[in-house]
Amino acid sequence: MFQFKAHLGSKSGSGNHRGSIFRLHLGHALLNKENCTIPTWGVGSVAPPELRSDLVAQEAEATWEKKVSDRIGAMTILWVDVPDEPSAASMRAYIERNAIALLSNHHSPIAPASEAWLGRHSAREEIRTSLLWNLKHVNKEYDPAFLDVLEQAIHRTAHLQAPSDVLNRNDDDKASA
Repeated sequence: MFQFKAHLGSKSGSGNHRGSIFRLHLGHALLNKENCTIPTWGVGSVAPPELRSDLVAQEAEATWEKKVSDRIGAMTILWVDVPDEPSAASMRAYIERNAIALLSNHHSPIAPASEAWLGRHSAREEIRTSLLWNLKHVNKEYDPAFLDVLEQAIHRTAHLQAPSDVLNRNDDDKASA
C-alpha cells in the first residue's frame, strides 16, 4: 500500500522535501508567497554539504518543513486501494496518470483556482495552469476506460479502513531523514 508519510511529514512537523516532490513544490510556492528565500531549499536529492555544516541553514529548512507539514496536514486526503507493486506499467500508475489528466485544467479549464490557492505562487507554469501539484501528465488526454478501473478500485476500497499513515503521522517515520 502506498505510504503517505513522505508527503505528510511526522507529528512533530518534520519532513523531507528532497524525498517528496509534492513537499518541494508546495514549499517553493510558500516561499514565493511569503517573499522568503532559503538558499538550500530544493538543492540536491540529499542535503548538500553546505547544509550539513550550517546549523542556521538547517534550522531554516526545519522551520520551513514544519510550515509545509502544517499545510499538507490541513488538506483532505482521498485514497484508493490499488494493491499492486509500483511500476510504470502498474494499475496504480495507470490510475494516477489518467486521474491527473482528467482533473487537469490545462486543456479545458473547468473553473479557476481560488484567489487563496497556494499554487498561484508556484514558479512552475504546469502547476499554475493545471491547478494540480503535478508536472507529469497535466497536459495529457485521459483514457475514458480508466474510469471503469477507478470505479472498481473505489468499490474495493469502500470497505477498507484508511491506512494508519493517513490517519496518524508517526514520529518514528523516516520523513525527516
